[in-house]
Amino acid sequence: MTATPTDAPTYGDRLRAAMDELGPFCPGIDPHAALLEQWGLPDTVAGLETFALTCVEAFGGAVAAVKPQSAFFERFGSAGVAVLERTLAGLREAGTLSLLDVKRGDIGTTMAGYAQAYLSEGSPLRADAITVSPYLGYESLRPALDLAASTGRGVFVLTLTSNPEGPSVQHATLDGASVAASVVAGVARDNAGAAASGRLGSVGMVVGATVGSAVADLGLDLAGAAGPLLAPGLGAQGGTPAALRRTFGAALPQVLGTSSREVLVAGPRPGALRAAARRAADDLVAALGG
Repeated sequence: MTATPTDAPTYGDRLRAAMDELGPFCPGIDPHAALLEQWGLPDTVAGLETFALTCVEAFGGAVAAVKPQSAFFERFGSAGVAVLERTLAGLREAGTLSLLDVKRGDIGTTMAGYAQAYLSEGSPLRADAITVSPYLGYESLRPALDLAASTGRGVFVLTLTSNPEGPSVQHATLDGASVAASVVAGVARDNAGAAASGRLGSVGMVVGATVGSAVADLGLDLAGAAGPLLAPGLGAQGGTPAALRRTFGAALPQVLGTSSREVLVAGPRPGALRAAARRAADDLVAALGG
């Protein structure tokens, strides 16, 4: 395992620079069957590869980060995972940060195995950051948190999701604090060094763009946790850039908005996809006052 030199930019530093340059927007690569059909592609590995690499061509160098959804590659088995490897390699070659949506969460050596798969320097599946699930306890993520820190990568911890089942877990309380608040507290501890120097931390959180007043209702100090905030749900899922301002408040500069369908429906021409992604990024900058 290769450690990152102490003077090298952290993931938080790299993401902050990309967001400042290109806007706080992260399009997804979600090659589900309906989109493949809309693009006139077969629901096969060949169709998957054409879709994914077209997105790499369109988004590379145009946005702050790109978020492939691993499930839509995994459904094709090993051949689909091989396409995911090529997709991640293409984003690296384009100099664009990859945020792989895998939502992994486990304990002990199993969590360490997931971490090595996605965050170690030599892995063909390595991404700049991944999503992780803390619902076996925040500290169960330690192998991924530590490996990401040592290799200059990031993690985004599920915190407040917009699915209707989420509040039954995330809003639940123990000793007067919600589960979501315990996740925020863990992220704040891991980002304490970055916060002390006024930088963006490398441990982020996933907070849905459509969670409404939940952040305020639960008393979550997202700004104080100092991590990037991945906000899915823009566009087709009903989230708007203006709603982000109401939801995130003081943490607004940390928000990285993400959507898939509203951009991907512009395909299959790379130029149209790139233009749609740039419009979304520019709309976010305008709405958030960047």
